[in-house]
Amino acid sequence: MGWLNTQGSFTSTGLIVSSKLPRFSDAYTLTIDSADPKSISAGKSVQFTKSVTQWFTKEGVLVEGLFWNDVEALIKDYANEEPKKKK
Repeated sequence: MGWLNTQGSFTSTGLIVSSKLPRFSDAYTLTIDSADPKSISAGKSVQFTKSVTQWFTKEGVLVEGLFWNDVEALIKDYANEEPKKKK
């Protein structure tokens, strides 16, 4: 996970990453918070809630790249970076 220690490193405050998938639900929530929200370098809390069905094929196989694209976009949102434009 080299992208966590790139420019705009999060090592000064640390991160709290949490996820939630309620029983019998397909709505998955991933949240990123600062471990020290009072710190001057703390970022804003960010989260997404998406249906897990978008990351799986009809056969039930996880398409890991699709999931990681969403995770990386959330990390960039936390870091206030502009997401990469698709070419």
